Amino acid sequence: MAKAQNGDTVKVHYTGKLEDGTVFDTSRNSDPLQFLLGKGQVLPDFEESVVGMSHGESKTITIEAQNAYGPYNEERVVELDRKQLPEHINPQVNHQLQVQLDSGQKITVTVTDVSESSITLDANHPLAGKDLTFDIQLLEIT
Repeated sequence: MAKAQNGDTVKVHYTGKLEDGTVFDTSRNSDPLQFLLGKGQVLPDFEESVVGMSHGESKTITIEAQNAYGPYNEERVVELDRKQLPEHINPQVNHQLQVQLDSGQKITVTVTDVSESSITLDANHPLAGKDLTFDIQLLEIT
């Protein structure tokens, strides 16, 4: 039976969970995830775990935070005066906003706190600092 190797296009179903069992993402209710092995289109440890799998095979892997979305960085959390926001923006906790840096780069931030005078923005990836567990099933190798 053929095993997945770099250069193959694969389709997998996956379910991603946090340490407490909370599901943060899954393909089970939609189309499977398709990617080309060896091209860095998914997390490196996820990709490496698919290499060597056979059609129909399932496995569970855990990716430590530093190999997933990195550690949580307090320096990526900033508090701004609400007067710095455009008037048409009405920030709510857990909303995501696009922010343009002085360099011109645009990043996505999450609103973590709102008061009458300030807003707190977090530029960490929502999964930063978290170990991720994936249940993976290889559906197709081409």
